[in-house]
Amino acid sequence: MASPILPGSGLGSGLDIGAIVTALVNADKSAKQTQIDTQTKTNSLKISGVGSLKSALAAFQKSMTDLGKATSPAFAGYTATSDTPTVLGATSDSTAVPGSYSVIVNKLATGSKVASAAFAGGATSAIPSGTLKISQNGIDYNVAIPANATLQSTRDAINTAQASNGISANIVTDASGASRLVINSSKTGAGMDLQVSGIAGLEIDGTQQMGTSPAAGASGAVGALAQDASLTIDGLTVTSKSNTVTGAISGMTLSLAAVSPKDASGTPTPATVTVATNTAGIQTSLQTFMDSYNTLKRTIDTLSNATADADGNLTVSAAFTGDSLPRSLMADIRSQLTQSSAGTGQLAVLAQMGVLTDKETGELTLDTKVFNDRMSIPGMSGQVQQMFSGTNATNGLLARMSSAVDPYIKSGTGLLDQRSTSLTNAAANLKKQQTALDLHVTSLTATLTAKYNAMDLLVGQMKATASNITSFFSSLNAQQSAK
Repeated sequence: MASPILPGSGLGSGLDIGAIVTALVNADKSAKQTQIDTQTKTNSLKISGVGSLKSALAAFQKSMTDLGKATSPAFAGYTATSDTPTVLGATSDSTAVPGSYSVIVNKLATGSKVASAAFAGGATSAIPSGTLKISQNGIDYNVAIPANATLQSTRDAINTAQASNGISANIVTDASGASRLVINSSKTGAGMDLQVSGIAGLEIDGTQQMGTSPAAGASGAVGALAQDASLTIDGLTVTSKSNTVTGAISGMTLSLAAVSPKDASGTPTPATVTVATNTAGIQTSLQTFMDSYNTLKRTIDTLSNATADADGNLTVSAAFTGDSLPRSLMADIRSQLTQSSAGTGQLAVLAQMGVLTDKETGELTLDTKVFNDRMSIPGMSGQVQQMFSGTNATNGLLARMSSAVDPYIKSGTGLLDQRSTSLTNAAANLKKQQTALDLHVTSLTATLTAKYNAMDLLVGQMKATASNITSFFSSLNAQQSAK
């Protein structure tokens, strides 16, 4: 805060009262102002540092999460490819075995779709109240139908009550304006046919087909009944309740998309599924993993290490210079690199893959010769996947690395949020100290100014008295001399 305007030279004393008061006030506030300025600068630096570290940790954690996605694991030990993806796709896990398979899709698994008899009044046709029972595979799903219901409100009630069970309904209206309630299920496989009862006019036997041109009073299954998928793998017949076939080939999942096309003679054309070791993909993912770690390491070093001043001395502090938090953080993360992996394979720690720590920088590097030699061992790629992905959701290296930073960036209760709160409180306290100091300076300036002005007035009065006395004696001496 600026000091009040001070007078210049005193009229009575001739002293520069403004300069004197300014010097005294500055001397009084100098130590405290320096302390506030220094602490404010340091506190602001730390607040910025906490924000930067949180951002770096969030980016690191996201990288670990992305690499560990169960739907597309970056460290998949094997890659499964289909030469006819429009017919079927293929994925593999850590237990897969390299090889080639001939697959023919004979039938896709289908769910049940049933339709009621036609209602001449369309979607607004009245439906009796009661409990509509939809049965599937021995399980009953009940839907309450209130009074004054219509075909449309009945549809809405089914969708609201049974969406979580994979059952949905809609209304189909033909050219004559007659409407049918059509109910279908997302659950596939033989035995999953729907049957509807409990409400007059909405009784449907889903095990009976309506045919291609059903009469108005006909109800039942629309098209084919629910059925299992059928396929042959290297000549062996396989059936599945779902179009996602697991367990038929060890370590693989087949996703059926269409029935295999037939050649001119009517013979189905098989798709070839190939499983190969994913060495190149693993090395790319491993480099991404190391890059994420090294980026975080460099950020922490920048926020922790002092830098040189103009004279080359390491005296310019960083946000976390001398702070134990970054050291604890890196220790927690590094400990995961040397912890034994899940499972009982030959691969126990990351260093066995050729991932080493640079002695000077502390960053991770890859010895490609060690990596390639290790990957040439049969079954090793599956062990790599197990090391990074683990045998459950928590014991893989990626999950452990992500969990290691949780205590630091957890919202609200994390160490960095706690530190941020403390620093914010300190900033508010420093502002209060500055306000108090500014008020003190204003008060002291006013007090000293008043005192020096009073002194100047007194000196002026004394000078005037002295001048009068001097004039009196001078006059007296002049009179004496005249005699």
